[in-house]
Amino acid sequence: MIPIRNKKKTLEVTVEEMRNFAFRYVEKYAPSKQQLKTYLLKKYLKISVDNIKKRDVGDLIDVVLSDLEKNKFINDKFYSDSKAKSMIQRGKSINKIRNYLVGKGIKDEFIKETVNKIHDDNSDQDFFSAIKICKKKRIGPARTEDNRLLFYKKDISLLARNGFDFETSKKVMNITKDDFDKIIKLL
Repeated sequence: MIPIRNKKKTLEVTVEEMRNFAFRYVEKYAPSKQQLKTYLLKKYLKISVDNIKKRDVGDLIDVVLSDLEKNKFINDKFYSDSKAKSMIQRGKSINKIRNYLVGKGIKDEFIKETVNKIHDDNSDQDFFSAIKICKKKRIGPARTEDNRLLFYKKDISLLARNGFDFETSKKVMNITKDDFDKIIKLL
């Protein structure tokens, strides 16, 4: 038989547990600060320690998060830059990247910095991302010439759902097949 312990958890034990949960989560997923905060809150609600008030848990989580930030285990600026870079490689639009980062709880200043960095690196990034989407989905200039007019409206709407504005979508859809192939070879 396993003995039952009636050990009351103290504040220090709870902080240490949260820190361990946070380390494991950071090691596995490399999250943003807000994602980690949400995870720790959910984890605490599962455990539900009796002698600690729930409003104190927010303070405990903030202590753990500030400690992790100070030791550079989590960094929202780095998270923002790295996610944007990987999303650009997959052909996502700047609007899609911005909305993703907002959803992950990244501060506006980091998002603006990341978007400005993207514009500095390549002023027409959305155009090249839309080209990548056309190649991946075989739409627009990637279609045969007979089907392009038939599916024009459908292709424009697919680009719009991927976060591209009308001007960029129209510009991409009006590219000839030869120019499209040249651009693909450059990418």
